[in-house]
Amino acid sequence: MKKSKAALIILLVVLLTLGIGYMDIWGYDGNGTGNASDIKLGLDLAGGVSITYQVVGEENPSETDMSDTIYKLQQRVAGYSTEAQVYQEGSNRIAIEIPGVTDAETILAQLGRPGALYFINQTDSNGNPNYSDQIVMNDDGSYGQQTVLTKSIDELMADGSIAITGTDVEDARAVSQSDNMNNMEYAVSLALTPEGAQKFAEATQRAVSRGYETIGIYYDGQFVSVPRVNDVIANGSASISGSFTYEEAERLASTIRIGGLSLELEELHSKVVGAQLGIDAIETSLKAGAIGLAVVALFMIVVYFIPGLASAIALCFYVALIVLLLIGFNDVLTLTLPGIAGIILSIGMAVDANVVVFARIREELGKGDSVESAINTGYAKALSAIIDGNVTTLIAAIVLMILGPSNVKGFAQTLALGIVVSMFTALFVTKWLMKAFYALGLKSVSLYGKGNERKAVDFLSKKGIFIALSVIVILAGFVFMGINGSQGKGALNYSLDFVGGTATTVDFNESYSLQQLNDMVVPRIEAVTGSTVQVQTVQNSNEVIFKTSSLESSVRSALENMFVSEFGVNGTSITTETISSTISDEMKRDTIIAVIVAIICMLIYIRIRFKDIRFGLSSVIALMHDVLVVLAFYAAARVSVSNTFVACMLTIVGYSINATIVIFDRVRENMANAGKTDIVPIVNKSVTQTLSRSIFTSLTTFVMVALLYFFGVSSIKDFALPLMVGIGCGCYSSVCLAGAFWVILSKKFPAKEKN
Repeated sequence: MKKSKAALIILLVVLLTLGIGYMDIWGYDGNGTGNASDIKLGLDLAGGVSITYQVVGEENPSETDMSDTIYKLQQRVAGYSTEAQVYQEGSNRIAIEIPGVTDAETILAQLGRPGALYFINQTDSNGNPNYSDQIVMNDDGSYGQQTVLTKSIDELMADGSIAITGTDVEDARAVSQSDNMNNMEYAVSLALTPEGAQKFAEATQRAVSRGYETIGIYYDGQFVSVPRVNDVIANGSASISGSFTYEEAERLASTIRIGGLSLELEELHSKVVGAQLGIDAIETSLKAGAIGLAVVALFMIVVYFIPGLASAIALCFYVALIVLLLIGFNDVLTLTLPGIAGIILSIGMAVDANVVVFARIREELGKGDSVESAINTGYAKALSAIIDGNVTTLIAAIVLMILGPSNVKGFAQTLALGIVVSMFTALFVTKWLMKAFYALGLKSVSLYGKGNERKAVDFLSKKGIFIALSVIVILAGFVFMGINGSQGKGALNYSLDFVGGTATTVDFNESYSLQQLNDMVVPRIEAVTGSTVQVQTVQNSNEVIFKTSSLESSVRSALENMFVSEFGVNGTSITTETISSTISDEMKRDTIIAVIVAIICMLIYIRIRFKDIRFGLSSVIALMHDVLVVLAFYAAARVSVSNTFVACMLTIVGYSINATIVIFDRVRENMANAGKTDIVPIVNKSVTQTLSRSIFTSLTTFVMVALLYFFGVSSIKDFALPLMVGIGCGCYSSVCLAGAFWVILSKKFPAKEKN
């Protein structure tokens, strides 16, 4: 590479980093258009719309119907944001909170009122019409034709004129299709449940046999469409057409989807709520990220010299690019507290691939290779470890994006984005920069560092001690959970997200900022209730919503008296409601299923890549060890188990598997070079060779998370503290346990001899 080309590459990367950073902060036109402020934020950081629905006609609907309705609504509102929340209030109310929007009326218009949906045959069994066209007066005083029922819904139900109901519809989507004249038109495509498909086939057969009758779609007290049946539909899918614009087709599809709920709902009230954490959460996280980035960059330069300088520049490029992509994907990504913490965490993890490569380069220099040759060989030998470690984590992220519930999808999207960008910067940007520095004349071996062959540490001789220590810690966690449960405190310190609680709405006589509420009001509430408090302000009013753990009637009364006596609030303006958890049983189930499928997929990948299922099993055992140790810490330290708990555990899963794969990749390489020999010294040698990588990567990641804990608000601390434990535990299990598990499995289940 010529010096002019090398200088151009370095200049280009630096200018790209500065240019992207400029767009991140000031926008592409310098006037704030398309900058970081356009990133869609979650309820915890920016607030959003809160809509409360009430069940029509039932004061005490069944728990099954309420649970089913909540779960279906969660699937529907995920289209607005992966971080939207749906939960129960009282016995017959459902609250929906959608972040990143401020116009409740627009959301209500798009979402539709969740009313009852019916597909009605044109005639009954005797041939009498169930509906007819009539001339009616419109709201503006004009007259028009409208289809109206000739019987009540109960009468239609009784005589079997209801073909299917909304619960028989599995999905409805706006699509484009060709009409009879081969012209494109918009329509609504329906997918029915198996039971609904059978009933609809019978209804369309009946309509065709009676001279191609219509089947009216009746929703929320009026007909939204009356399509004619042209053919028998027996495959469980149907299409509704009728000169729709795309917006009209999408609105009808949304109407049909929302009509498939188990209960009929009506809007009770809607309001715009403020951020739960306030601007401080963002500011402190950004401060932690900036300091952490500087610390990590300095660490890399001090330890790895020229390669470290190249990685520091690439790391800045990585951060700028991540922010730009978050801006670009703001339609599908909603950034919340776990998301911010995950991105800042990824800054620490992004150096991992670089550390693996740099260790390889130093090994080659220690063998006497030239710098240029060592760089090429180092990248070539490190490639498999980097790909395998990142792909296993990426597989988990993709599975979670597809199968996980809405609150997990956002985390998985951010994780996948970070993995892809970090691999690009490590494998290409850092490599280009290193070669450019070399071409500029920085060729001395001393500028790159020379690795010396170290005597292998006999980790496996202590495997009994390591395993016993881990078993004791894990068992201690279960003991703590048992003691906590017997004392009535709960095995873990579950937050409102998991167990629900009480929402107290207070209309103050004056307006308070979120900071004032946290400083003046929250401590008084905690003193009365003995519970942690979530705060939400209501836009354009003095109303504030305080969410606590479930409160008995006596405590509720004491809380109301406190507001009246200490803040002069009118007692009649205070309302309390019991609220359910925002993480439903279905969401917990979906998360567990997604994690299990992700682990199975990772096992399959490791089996294919390593040609030995014992590597995969050892990795999963080490992974489960880390999860159980962190769970023990949650139990012993009584750290709040909130929605960040899921993000914390998933981060540890991805982090742990990545570290273990790097070690197993070296085991695979050393075994191929050694041939048939005792596997114990090979494992000890492999762990020793990758020890600096394990320590340095864990250290940089730990620093990032520690800064989050030091600067963060309380919710971030609840995320960062167990994550620090998980990082340390992940390093310990990869170094001290994973290889031991593989050796035990290899001796217990030896590979079959090849003929």
